[in-house]
Amino acid sequence: MKLLHFSDLHLEDGLSTSGLGAFGNKRALGFTNLVLRRRAHFARAREKVEALTRFADEEAVDVALCTGDFTALGTAPELESAARLTQRLRARPLGQVIVPGNHDLYVDDGADAHFRALFADGLATDRPGEAEPLDLPIVRTFPGVTILGLGSARPNPLHRSSGRVPDAQLRWLRDLVAEPRAGRYLLVALHYAPRLWDGRPDTALHGLENHEALLEVLRDVPRCAIVFGHIHHGYVVRLPGVSPVLVGAGSATYEGRESAVLWTFDEGHVEATKLEFAEGRFRRAETFVERDGRG
Repeated sequence: MKLLHFSDLHLEDGLSTSGLGAFGNKRALGFTNLVLRRRAHFARAREKVEALTRFADEEAVDVALCTGDFTALGTAPELESAARLTQRLRARPLGQVIVPGNHDLYVDDGADAHFRALFADGLATDRPGEAEPLDLPIVRTFPGVTILGLGSARPNPLHRSSGRVPDAQLRWLRDLVAEPRAGRYLLVALHYAPRLWDGRPDTALHGLENHEALLEVLRDVPRCAIVFGHIHHGYVVRLPGVSPVLVGAGSATYEGRESAVLWTFDEGHVEATKLEFAEGRFRRAETFVERDGRG
């Protein structure tokens, strides 16, 4: 069973049709930053989404997992365009799992409901009735793996781009990881990185505010990985005293740093391979392997 984890596409198609009313808030500053800095890094985002889709088709990927930031500023036209442009990439034979990023829920203007409507297939859960998808976790079980999607992103004030896993989700997560998994591997997916590439926490204004609480819940969970986006280059971290490996997908579209992760689950054997982008194509790069939970 093959699973493709990608993140942080930052597609801005549709932004020019959003209307001035969409910028009477934090987006005004975000748009300035986009024009002066970020736009150049994601200028070929649409091309790279198409390349990643070709890779997924050629590799016969079964499941798509996206950990957020489909858009640049989370306007309704951007979300609609991103849903359309990623439809083939997300439409895998066994399904898709999605958690939103902070750029998808950029301001509190109803984007959460719009996101829910556009990406409903990826926000579905095997445990209906437990929670609203954007507020509490998603549970999806596939051959060889269970995915738990956490909602760590939320609209932020002007000066902040941090996230937090709500306490109710952590309590739910603690109960769920204690349940029997019948040999399946566990992927805990969220947008924010619990740790940076060197093992340090991210800054208070940019990172996961309750990273320690999340790691404490998962500290002794075997055959588990914590997967995320938000940081725009891919990396793998193993923390002392923490069983799960931390795997950042990076951004699939950031110029010069393009990254995604291909996971394979086969009768207890787990393999994760970082993907790189070169000559218009995504291809396999560095591979790390987990066998029965040991790297």
